[in-house]
Amino acid sequence: MIRIYCHSHHRGADGLCPDCLALQTYAHVRLERCRFGDKKPTCQRCPVHCYRPELRQKIQEVMRYAGPRMLWHHPVDAIWHLWKVARSRLVH
Repeated sequence: MIRIYCHSHHRGADGLCPDCLALQTYAHVRLERCRFGDKKPTCQRCPVHCYRPELRQKIQEVMRYAGPRMLWHHPVDAIWHLWKVARSRLVH
């Protein structure tokens, strides 16, 4: 998602700009340290906010932009994510 956002907003021809690379690295570290592990809920439904407020706002901006575009770039991942969100709403 960060790659889709960066390519569109920063016109990085190859890879990610330094700001987006830092955001991606931070996100990976936070996910690796998540106390829920593989059972992590989506960020919207998570009771623990693991991102610093300013980076949480930035990642939300990235997700709002890239989320709808995921269907074109990675349709299987997008459908899988939608299925997990729908299933979690039924369980809770």
